Amino acid sequence: MENADIIFRTNDIRGVYGRDFDDDTAEKLGKAFGSFIGPGKRVVISRDVRPTGEKLKERMISGMLAVGCDVVDIGMSTTPMMYFAVHQGKFDAGVSVTASHNPSDWNGFKLVGPNASQFYQGGGLERIKKIFVDEDFSYGTRTGTSTKSDVTEEYVGFLLSRVKARGKLNIVIDPGNGAACGIAEAVLRKAGHAVVVINGEPDGTFPSRPSDPSEKNVARLKSEVLARGADMGMAFDGDVDRIALVDNLGRYVSSGNITIPIFARHYLRDNKGGKVVYDVCCSSCVEESIRDAGGVPVVSKVGQPAIKGRMAAEGAVFGGEYSSHLNFAEIHSFDDALYAGLKMAEIVSSEGRTLAKIVDSVPVYPTSELREVHCDDDIKFDVVKKVSDHLKKNGFRTLDIDGVKAYSEDGWVLIRASNTMSTIKMNAEARSPAEADRLLEMAVKSVRDEIGRRK
Repeated sequence: MENADIIFRTNDIRGVYGRDFDDDTAEKLGKAFGSFIGPGKRVVISRDVRPTGEKLKERMISGMLAVGCDVVDIGMSTTPMMYFAVHQGKFDAGVSVTASHNPSDWNGFKLVGPNASQFYQGGGLERIKKIFVDEDFSYGTRTGTSTKSDVTEEYVGFLLSRVKARGKLNIVIDPGNGAACGIAEAVLRKAGHAVVVINGEPDGTFPSRPSDPSEKNVARLKSEVLARGADMGMAFDGDVDRIALVDNLGRYVSSGNITIPIFARHYLRDNKGGKVVYDVCCSSCVEESIRDAGGVPVVSKVGQPAIKGRMAAEGAVFGGEYSSHLNFAEIHSFDDALYAGLKMAEIVSSEGRTLAKIVDSVPVYPTSELREVHCDDDIKFDVVKKVSDHLKKNGFRTLDIDGVKAYSEDGWVLIRASNTMSTIKMNAEARSPAEADRLLEMAVKSVRDEIGRRK
């Protein structure tokens, strides 16, 4: 029943269970991935808390065994724990059965290779898709083996060995009934912090709040932080590769425009001249903060494969995305939200300032709303290119690494074709709200005009 063109996305495989794919899809994917990796290779697999996860994991294991792979099942785990298991155990590949921050009726698969390097379209995922669609499976001369393992203790020790606990903070955490349940509290307590937990029972129906830790979904966390006079709050998404913070004033802190500069300053204190990678969606304040801290800013395309790839190529000390995926060189550039929380607690403890004061030290520029214009998939990327050409002819300086980011004297506008939807997205930033709005309206008109020429 699966629709490969729907479920194979830019960086993973994902869809609504029972509509876009089913258990048979998981077994077929296991055969395709196992064939791509190769018979006799070793694969780690985990799942998040979703009700469909266990069956999907079992069926994917069956598929990989059928083509001769040896599989180690680490059970219900965070996605970064799967990354850790692959890297530390020198496995050939890994799978996390997860739909990350999507609603409970979704599920999917994140696939990685050696050193937990992620497969993506243009980076191996398209080849896996072809094997899947053609059912061109490479059966080995043997059936693979399946074993179970628990990497929790080793993983926790790995994280704590890289954190300097310099003070005891009062922290409220919201695992959101996801994969952070249990382990987030345990790690923070072992780091010396006092922890209060809300929404802490694992439940893949996400009864307490949606698995996306957006501001509207963490209202209770904000209230708890204020009511308890806590130093900070932490909310995690479903598979714990993204964090949202609440400062001691109860303010929501999720944008990489704030968190990347804070972490960059921390890492650049002892690494002057170090490189920090960030995506093209980020504010100008990110580049400025990196330079002011003595670092070298490196702009990247959006997406974790791009960020991790640039970090490796540049030898960067830190990296991150506007969406608050945060990547740490000392843990193999994994985007581990639990580690991000530990490190932010370390920063607050070591600086002797509240998180609110640290947040307020990062400059903020006026931004526009995010605007989306419908555009058919078969023309959306070409429309963005034509708009880029138009802006260049009209004197704008442009950056074309992911869509087009066009700069005026006082700001910029970013125009990107969505990787997953039939839309073109635009947002702007400037020294004044009026200029940000002007740039946005100019971009929207240019996009609509170009789409209109195709009709």
